[in-house]
Amino acid sequence: MPWGMRAIWSGEITFGLVNVPVKLYGATRSHDLSFHQVHDEDQGRIRYQRTCEVCGREIDYEHIDKAYDDGDKTVVLTDEELADLPAEDDDEIDVVQFVPGDQVDPILLGTSYFLEPVGRSSKAYVLLRRTLEDTERTAVVTFTLRSKTRLGVLRVHEHLLALQTLRWPTDLKDVDFGPSRTTISAKERKMAAALVEQFSGDFDPEQFTDEYQEQLRELVDAKLEEGDSVDTEATFGKDTSDDDAGDGKVISLMDALERSVQKRRGATEKKESPTTKKGSTTKKGSTTKKRSSRKKGSTTTRSSKRSG
Repeated sequence: MPWGMRAIWSGEITFGLVNVPVKLYGATRSHDLSFHQVHDEDQGRIRYQRTCEVCGREIDYEHIDKAYDDGDKTVVLTDEELADLPAEDDDEIDVVQFVPGDQVDPILLGTSYFLEPVGRSSKAYVLLRRTLEDTERTAVVTFTLRSKTRLGVLRVHEHLLALQTLRWPTDLKDVDFGPSRTTISAKERKMAAALVEQFSGDFDPEQFTDEYQEQLRELVDAKLEEGDSVDTEATFGKDTSDDDAGDGKVISLMDALERSVQKRRGATEKKESPTTKKGSTTKKGSTTKKRSSRKKGSTTTRSSKRSG
């Protein structure tokens, strides 16, 4: 495989008593320009936080479990429980059937991968590839990838074996629409066939280009040449992790409410204190402080809502 490609899975293709050690590589890549979001006023990057809706705090990946919601109840599954499932440790691509390639509905086809032979001898790998070519068959397989049991097909791609995932039949949607009944004349069919003939030829994917991405790249390059850009480091802004509440923690809505209540309670107790005289400067000062506290509390709450 080309330098820089990293295998995402390793195991064996098994059919009958034959084992073919292989490594799995992604066969495709995206050519689209990758974007991120920025604030239109100061070009600061917009980031998304993993925030708990109960406590309002940002959660690290190590404290995140998976859960299934059936509507009324939610079942939480830990990483340990998922790792104990039998399919988790399966490292085999099991050939279950050899079928004519034209029997595989293209609508079921999914992600493509290349299979690299492993070991000093690739005889079994080449034998399987040539057998598929000679018999004009496609191998239907089952395998486990990223903790999911999958259905797939083995095909020949030039000198390599290619694995392509198949969607499960239950994944296809049932539809209740279609064309209405109509009559097509023989002349219309003949004219349509003539039109097809004019556009006929051998398929060459290299002749097709993504015009939108090409124009997008030209736009980006032009803005760079004109200096219409900002310094990348400046889009990250300053580190404000120590500015929130002075303790480095994300202030949740509940925290903001509790602090507002405590400040309001303290201001009320000071107002009702017998040592405070009506109309005195102390009361006026307390009232001012109380209003400031409410304002600060509500500002913190709005900030928390935005960050949540």
